[in-house]
Amino acid sequence: MTCPGQQTVPITAEGTATFGARCRTCPLRQRCTTSKTGRKLGRLGNYDVLHAARRAAADPDWQAVYRQHRPMVERSVAWLVANGHRRVRFRGTDRNRMWLDHRVAAINLRQLIRRGLTSTNGAWAIA
Repeated sequence: MTCPGQQTVPITAEGTATFGARCRTCPLRQRCTTSKTGRKLGRLGNYDVLHAARRAAADPDWQAVYRQHRPMVERSVAWLVANGHRRVRFRGTDRNRMWLDHRVAAINLRQLIRRGLTSTNGAWAIA
């Protein structure tokens, strides 16, 4: 692991990196740590998954797909929490799951109607 002062130390089996004495002479010490024993960093348990996801996100093809779909996802989340629905209404997961399912179904139906959903001879179609 490398610190902002470009000091590199190995990550231990426990997932920590201790810079210790390297911090004493570092000009960036005031910005990095206030610890007398130097900077010590830990790695989260899902670090490998996060690292793989970041590596995949660096791919231009992945970024193109992400840019195509991200605006709709962000908009959908905004619709979901609009009008005071940021917090759940009920106690317990079952009733809240049912509420969320109905809320999402209503949002999806609204979007389908906006896109021209019509019923013709008992069949639904988007015009």
